[in-house]
Amino acid sequence: MTTDASPAIPNRRTFLSLSTAAAATATAGVALTASPAAAAEPGWPDGPGRHIADQPPDAELRALLREIDEDRIEANVRRLVSFGTRHTLSAQDDPDRGIGAARDWILAEMTRYAAASGGRMTAELQSYIQEPASRIPAPTRITNVVATLRGSAAPDRVYVVSGHYDSRVTDVMNATADAPGADDDASGVAVVMELARVMAKRRPEATIVFTAVAGEEQGLYGSRYQAKQYRSAGADVQAMFTNDIVGSSTADDGTRDPRSVRLFAEGVPTAETPDEASTRRAVGGENDSPARQLARFVSSVADNRATGMHVRVIYRRDRYLRGGDHIGYLEQRYPAARFTEPNENFDHQHRDVRVEGGKQFGDLPEFCDFPYIARVAKVNAAALWSLARAPGTPKNVRVLTRRLTNDTDLAWDRGPEPDLAGYEIVWRETSSPDWTHVIPVGDVTGVRIDLSKDNAFFGVRAVDRDGHRSPVAFPVPG
Repeated sequence: MTTDASPAIPNRRTFLSLSTAAAATATAGVALTASPAAAAEPGWPDGPGRHIADQPPDAELRALLREIDEDRIEANVRRLVSFGTRHTLSAQDDPDRGIGAARDWILAEMTRYAAASGGRMTAELQSYIQEPASRIPAPTRITNVVATLRGSAAPDRVYVVSGHYDSRVTDVMNATADAPGADDDASGVAVVMELARVMAKRRPEATIVFTAVAGEEQGLYGSRYQAKQYRSAGADVQAMFTNDIVGSSTADDGTRDPRSVRLFAEGVPTAETPDEASTRRAVGGENDSPARQLARFVSSVADNRATGMHVRVIYRRDRYLRGGDHIGYLEQRYPAARFTEPNENFDHQHRDVRVEGGKQFGDLPEFCDFPYIARVAKVNAAALWSLARAPGTPKNVRVLTRRLTNDTDLAWDRGPEPDLAGYEIVWRETSSPDWTHVIPVGDVTGVRIDLSKDNAFFGVRAVDRDGHRSPVAFPVPG
């Protein structure tokens, strides 16, 4: 018995490629057979499509990774420590000590990098007055340093990478004591600065923003302000990464994991309304937030021999009792995630510089592993460059549910990229944490997959003529 006028589907190994209008009404289609590899793999769950593979770095990315300089990273960490304290409430007009001196030095370095960009990169200060609030006893100027490398083909599509340059000691309100902040978070700022230096000479297709933010230790103030400014301007920020505590892989008990970095990615989005969250849960999309699609993308392009690192994706917004600068972006509905070291040493974080029993405490550069920071920088570089070279994440992706059938209709909007080659459908069993199969469907805006939407999760990603792939977009019922 049939329930509508949809075309007959020959078997469970084929899918139909449709136009957007046809996908919406499910009345017409062109049958395409599954790939030969899939045809040789009988039965669920090995088809349709082929098994998914990671995206290897192209020649340009490999050359970029080779330029990341461990010695420059170390020099930048030590220079940031030399300002004594970078507490948000510390001096802003002292040329040698305090957050103002650190701010001016970071801006000068970013401006120097921009000079090599041929006009593509700009560096500026983004300031505002934070009125009294939690951990802010009096009106305080908070300043972010922002270097923007404008994209050559899709400049309105934006990717942001950050570290916070403020620091603290045990007493979060102590703005005068030495607070070296080498691991937390001169390490993250050094990553951002090295990425800006290396990428300034290149031409990404999309815009990349390198930013050192302030006010993090007092309550994520600088990054929250920045994210709100992007949202107010209608900016299309398609990914944001914060690097916070990426300086060492050694825990307080001596445990070492120098080849891993954690990437925290939330599930149900922070900014979803109760109705949106209810819909997400109803369709089983708790594990398919934009942040987790972004994390899966990072793992697919940066977890390899080119970076020397394993990206350990953590399915949480952040660690217990703490938070990072990605949260402000999540609050503005932007995909965002946090890089951090695998084994934090709490004896070195936020502690006053002191010696006890012959053991030194405090967040000092001597506790940093600079080759490790350089590898974290390579992970960031692989992720950002792959994002900025690929098409944007597909938009308005829907799974069409008007028909009661055992197949799946998907539709989406075509992207504007001049080198767009087409789209791929990815899918997996509902119990799988990551995509397992891919089906190339060409330059279309809708498709029917001969696989039940009740039994699998689906996503759509774009691909350009050089094989660069976007992050996956998870469909909503339409």
